[in-house]
Amino acid sequence: MIETTFNPKEVEPRWSKAWEDSGAFKPKADPKADPFCIVIPPPNVTGSLHIGHALNNTLQDVLVRFERLRGKSVLWQPGTDHAGIATQMVVERQLAQSGANEDRRSLGREEFLKRVWSWKEESGGAILNQLRRLGASCDWSRERFTMDEGLSQAVLKVFVQLYKEGLIYKDKRLVNWDPHFETAISDLEVENREVQGHFWHFKYPLENGETYEFPIAFDEEGKPTEWETRNYIAIATTRPETMLGDGAVAVHPSDARYAPIVGKRVLLPLADRYIPIIVDEYPDPDFGSGAVKITGAHDFNDYQVARRNNIPLYILMDTKGRMADAEHVPAKYRGLDRFEARKQVVEDIEAIGLLDRIENKKIMQPFGDRSGVVIEPMLTDQWYVNAGELAKDAIAAVETGKTKFVPEAWTKTYYQWMRNIEPWCVSRQLWWGHRIPAWYGPDGHTFVEQSGDAAKSAARKHYGKDVPLRQDEDVLDTWFSSGLWPFSTLGWPQNTSELKKFYPTSTLVTAHDIIFFWVARMMMLGMHFMKEVPFNEVYIHALVRDAKGQKMSKSKGNTMDPLDLIDKFGADALRFTLAAMAAQGRDIKLSEQRIEGYRNFGTKLWNASRFAQMNECAVWDEYDPRSPEQTVNKWIVGETAKAAAAVTRELEARRFNEAAGALYKFVWNVYCDWYLEFIKPLLNGEAEKAKIETRRTAAWVLDQILIMLHPFMPFITEELWTRLGEFGAKRKGMLIVEAWPNLSGDLIDPSAEAEIDWMVRLIEETRSTRSELNVPAGAKIPLLLIGADAPSQTRLERYQDLIDRMARLEYSTSADAAPKGSVTFVIDGATVALPLQGVVDLPAESARLTKEIAKLNGELSKMDAKLGNADFIGKAPEEVVEELRERREDAAASVAKLSHALKQISA
Repeated sequence: MIETTFNPKEVEPRWSKAWEDSGAFKPKADPKADPFCIVIPPPNVTGSLHIGHALNNTLQDVLVRFERLRGKSVLWQPGTDHAGIATQMVVERQLAQSGANEDRRSLGREEFLKRVWSWKEESGGAILNQLRRLGASCDWSRERFTMDEGLSQAVLKVFVQLYKEGLIYKDKRLVNWDPHFETAISDLEVENREVQGHFWHFKYPLENGETYEFPIAFDEEGKPTEWETRNYIAIATTRPETMLGDGAVAVHPSDARYAPIVGKRVLLPLADRYIPIIVDEYPDPDFGSGAVKITGAHDFNDYQVARRNNIPLYILMDTKGRMADAEHVPAKYRGLDRFEARKQVVEDIEAIGLLDRIENKKIMQPFGDRSGVVIEPMLTDQWYVNAGELAKDAIAAVETGKTKFVPEAWTKTYYQWMRNIEPWCVSRQLWWGHRIPAWYGPDGHTFVEQSGDAAKSAARKHYGKDVPLRQDEDVLDTWFSSGLWPFSTLGWPQNTSELKKFYPTSTLVTAHDIIFFWVARMMMLGMHFMKEVPFNEVYIHALVRDAKGQKMSKSKGNTMDPLDLIDKFGADALRFTLAAMAAQGRDIKLSEQRIEGYRNFGTKLWNASRFAQMNECAVWDEYDPRSPEQTVNKWIVGETAKAAAAVTRELEARRFNEAAGALYKFVWNVYCDWYLEFIKPLLNGEAEKAKIETRRTAAWVLDQILIMLHPFMPFITEELWTRLGEFGAKRKGMLIVEAWPNLSGDLIDPSAEAEIDWMVRLIEETRSTRSELNVPAGAKIPLLLIGADAPSQTRLERYQDLIDRMARLEYSTSADAAPKGSVTFVIDGATVALPLQGVVDLPAESARLTKEIAKLNGELSKMDAKLGNADFIGKAPEEVVEELRERREDAAASVAKLSHALKQISA
């Protein structure tokens, strides 16, 4: 028998092991089964499960279990990313803490990499076991790692081929530079934070003491009315140390203030060299002085201006962020840390009288997400992929509908990025990663090959003899290897049976912030090497925020650990909550109260199953859903068919919240609250045939519920499937491999639906009226049906006992008129009267409702005023505005409900 309570801590690990041991997670071998494949967004090998992972993998697992139940050959391909910086940082930190006075440089590259692999084998990939706790039904036997031998060979082949096709090359360009790790990093590894900073305003003197008239006052039409004579141009900077690398000062071509001095030169203070004043579209005439210093080697915008105008680029710093030992850097600053140099530069500018003013201001500053240090834009030699060329086919694939984004609005984001894509920097100055397969000869000639032996052979052919070769020290960006994930994990470059069967993959589930970094990479590389899209569909899910709508972060202290939530509420409750709230395009506001509510849903299902089992509800042979003769059983079969159609439709459309909502309503309201109550008289009655039919129908419907709910709540449903199978026909196997309900629409019996729907609406409206008018819960009141047609009168007579019990009535009957002191409502043209004389003080209740409605309307007016205020909407945090809108909706709903009650009293 089913126990009184469900124990997730005992059940979950047991079923996780049973599923995996049974081979249920592996693709079905049936050649007739349609393939369905999802590749997991590979988590970092250093990572641990966070709430974003929980959402992402829950949605993937819902689809995977859904399609597996539909009979498809399903592969959910798992694996991890080697996470270059993060992993190297972990091992370097261990070395530093070991007390052995070791670091990677003292160990040397080969020994250091041995240490990294050792760490990976012992401690890496813990997140995959955490995903098992969530219920992720990946084919764990196929686990891949971006640095494993097969994927490494794929990476080498891709790099070499792109190089020989002219699509990979080396270039000196501006990159995000992390001075702590001494490497280039991607935009995704840069965290922009608002910090308290300064604008330092400097004066750059004009050459030869030249002067010009600068307007300082204007009339209402913006025309100058006063001028002052200036022999300088003013600029503002948040990074004073970079002024030593200025190559020009730029002004907008429309800025008349500077027209007299465009083309002239100014003296660059401290560096004692002259730089030109140029025009460019980049400066904003209305921001600051309208004049911008151009430091092309240390600012991304300045770099573009410098390239357009052929301005020299001066590299100011070394790899550690110290001022460079270079001719263009004054001797006194060489070797200083950039922030020490900043302080010295400001002091020296002030000492020569060229510091105009210092303005305190909040600024956005880039930090390395791993190192925590300020990122420096740096001009360095790196390897690049010609992303603009590769993007062409990837754009066309979405334009022609080969790959679709869900929600479709993300297509615009994809196009915007891809149509303006910059060269992709793929080299990193790290040791952990795929080492770039490029070797250099004595004269610097480059040989790009898949192995050292192949490089030696190419060098021998080039030089006519054996020569010493030096391999490039850099490794590849981790996005390079993960960009191959949809086909490299299936065995490419070998033409494997998995590659033939599962490529292109079916659906990619991911977050919007890596459309650029991962989705775009996979599209470009998949189209180029496979000549086919890597996936037919990209589902972009929203973010998980806290209950107030704020982004979760450790600094705010509002993060939620999914493993703690699983310990507290069970994996099923967390999964169902995330799915039920995953509306397309809307962020999730997660709270423990929500999860607790959906745990209660699981409890409701558990108790319903216990009730069914205790009442001997079981299917002893093949059940025909067309066989019931009892109206209530015909009705529930039809409701089951409707629910199955709705859940299928919504899952196919990737509307997870709608599918979960349809299930919740069907299970809690239709099956538990109505059907199980309706059938109690039949189960306790003397009519044996009706009793047997009802037991079998109740059990059959419960089976359909467990199957449909399984993708969302796999553990409790599998446990109940087994426990309910203790009676009745023996189960053929585990629930995970059952068949999805494919129920015909003709199972819906219109007459049964109309009859039971009438009774449900009558009971619901009666209960609602009692609640709204504060009728005491224990008070039994009569119900009078007035002016009803014959079918309605017949229904009332047939179900009188049920209606009286479920609506807490003294009795219910037909009548000619409503007695004095009755409240009324209408159902199907008939008037329903509830005599409340002596039960409720109707005048007092009318006054209470009137007062409450007035109070709520006052609150609504205030909220409407705020929401109609453009200043408030523009300045208030997004989560505050959203919360106000929700409060307004709740208040409006309350007004409607109370007004309805007042109308009943007044009728």
